[in-house]
Amino acid sequence: MRDIFLRLVVGGLLGLLANPLTFVHAQTDNDNSEVDAADAAVSGLSQAELMEAMTLTSRAFRNATNRVAPSLVTIESYGGVSAVQGRIGGIRKQGEGNTTGIVISSDGYILTSTFNFIQRPPVISIILADGKRHFAQLVGRDDTRKICLLKIDGPTDLPVPEMVDESKVKVGQWAISLGVGYGDTSPAMSTGIISAKNRIGGRAIQTDANISPANYGGPLIDIEGRVLGICVPMNPQSQAVGAGVEWYDSGIGFAVPLANAEKLLDRLKAGEYIRPAFMGIQSGPNPLGDGILINKVNPNSPASRLKLEEGDILISINDKRVNDMLRLKQLINRFEAGETIRITVERKSTGKEEKLELPLDPPPSNAKEPLAVPKIR
Repeated sequence: MRDIFLRLVVGGLLGLLANPLTFVHAQTDNDNSEVDAADAAVSGLSQAELMEAMTLTSRAFRNATNRVAPSLVTIESYGGVSAVQGRIGGIRKQGEGNTTGIVISSDGYILTSTFNFIQRPPVISIILADGKRHFAQLVGRDDTRKICLLKIDGPTDLPVPEMVDESKVKVGQWAISLGVGYGDTSPAMSTGIISAKNRIGGRAIQTDANISPANYGGPLIDIEGRVLGICVPMNPQSQAVGAGVEWYDSGIGFAVPLANAEKLLDRLKAGEYIRPAFMGIQSGPNPLGDGILINKVNPNSPASRLKLEEGDILISINDKRVNDMLRLKQLINRFEAGETIRITVERKSTGKEEKLELPLDPPPSNAKEPLAVPKIR
C-alpha cells in the first residue's frame, strides 16, 4: 500500500506537471477504509519520499499559477469620493490602492471585485500581464456577487483562462488565490482548500486560502490552473457594499464561480446594475409559534405597498419556512432587486393566512449610484 500511495502522489503530480490542463486527477469520493489505508501509507513514507512529494506539490502550484498569470491584470483607479469605512487590517482604506482583475474575453472585457470601486473613481487604468497600460470603462455591476465588468479598447487577442463548472468543484480540493495588486512582477499566491459550496445565497464557494485586498477581483484556481471563481469580500449576514472585508486573511474567503455564467455576463455587458433584494421589514421571534413576527414596516418599501403591518407573522418565502432572522436573510440573499417572491403571512387583524406576491426593491440609499452604469435594476 505504501508503494501504491507514493506512486499515486509522485506519479500523479508528475502527470499534472507534464500536462496540467488534461491531467485527470483521482476523485475523493472513496470510502473510509480507503482513506484509512492511505493515511497508514503516508505514515510509512521515508523523509526523502515525503520531501519529494512536497517538492512536486510546490512545483504543481507554481505551474498552475503560470497557466493563468497571462490573464491577470492590475487595476489602478484615481479620484472619486472619500472612503469612510476605515482601514482593513491596518493596510489601507476600502477602495484605495491597486487591485486585481482577470480577462474573461479576448476582446477586452475584464472582471474584478466591486471592492476597488466603492469610491466611484472617474479614472480606471488597467495594466496587462505584458506591462501595457489601457484605460477602462466600468460597464456593469453586480452587488449581489460583488463583481463588476470593465472594458478596455484595442486588444483583440487577450488570453482567456479556462473556467471550472461549479458542479465539478469538490469540497476538500486544492484552491489557490492569486493577486497582483501590489505591483509585483509575479502574482502573490496563497493555497488552501475549498471548504464549502453554495454559500451567500448559493452564489459563492468558500475557501480557507488567504484572500486580501490585493487579490479581490483576482482568481481562485485549482491545481490545474483553471479558474474556480473570482475572489470577492462577502458576509453571509450583510449585503452592504463593503461587507466581508473585515474577514481579510481570516481563513474564511469567498469566490464567485463564472463557468456557465453567460447570461449574467450578457447582462453586465448590457450595462445593468444588479442590486441586492430589499423587503422592508424589521422582525423578531414569534413567541406564539412558527414564522417571525413583523415589528416594523419601512415606509415606501415593498412590504408597505402590500400593507403589511406590525404584528403580522411572516411564515414562508417561496414555500420555504421562515423560522428565524438568520433564515430570513439566507432566503432574501438568494434574490435580486426587481424579482418577485411569494410570501405567506398571517394577518394580525384577521388571524388568517394570506399568500401574496411581493416585488423586491433595491436597498434604500442616499448615496449616488456607481459611476458609468446606465441601467439601474
